Amino acid sequence: MSKSLVFIDDFSKEDIYEIFKLADEFADEVSQVNHLEGKTVVLFFPESSIRTRVTFEKGIQRLGGNTILFPAEALDKKEKMVDVIGYLENWVDAVVVRHSDIEVVKKMAKYARIPVINAMTSENHPCEIITDLYALSKIYKDIEKKKFLFVGAKGNIGNTWKAASKLMGFELEQCCPAGYEMENVKFYTNIEDAILGKDIICTDSIPDKAKEDFKDYQITLQHMKRANLGAVLNPCPPFFRGEEVSEDVINSDYFVGYGFKKALITVQQAILCYLLDK
Repeated sequence: MSKSLVFIDDFSKEDIYEIFKLADEFADEVSQVNHLEGKTVVLFFPESSIRTRVTFEKGIQRLGGNTILFPAEALDKKEKMVDVIGYLENWVDAVVVRHSDIEVVKKMAKYARIPVINAMTSENHPCEIITDLYALSKIYKDIEKKKFLFVGAKGNIGNTWKAASKLMGFELEQCCPAGYEMENVKFYTNIEDAILGKDIICTDSIPDKAKEDFKDYQITLQHMKRANLGAVLNPCPPFFRGEEVSEDVINSDYFVGYGFKKALITVQQAILCYLLDK
């Protein structure tokens, strides 16, 4: 297993379940005390980040660790990445990076002798999807047997759900207009057909240039009623009411978004500690 997390499949399925066990332990705040005492984690985050930054910072602090925050733009300079990380690893124990360019994260992980964690790129978002899988495992004991539907364009969220489906072994299909589909994933162009027989419906926000193409792909309460009994709606934040999801479906019991994201703290703690232990 890689010492860093750049792609979700840097972990094995067994690693994912070990992280779930560790997250269970950290769910009890008493178990979190001083686990990272004396350790420092550098964070590179853009100003626009809210959920991921808050949960990483708070999670590290709960474990007794220290954080040093830089804007993601601090990595956009002439200095070679091998030199950036060569100096940083003298003083810190891990690095968490949110940067649009995955090559930045890959280069840092390549040269680092300390864990580097991808907190999101324009290509993927592994911590987010691992957290969703953990939260789903609390609802379903057999998530590997559940049928997932991703409604949205090919992008960082869809790419990571696709990688997760291969890693964990669950069935994933996509619903989108032609031209927005992921390679080697069965896709539908009709939402009413796509949602039949599905257990977990995931969405991503619609790119501005694609809004007209996706006008008939909004998930509504009526659509969710066509899914399997016990189905849930898990939109990736930020979601926009009236665009990829309707107001009524967000106000329904199908929506699990807020509760799912509560687990970001403990799952990201688990990922960080798991990598440090390795």
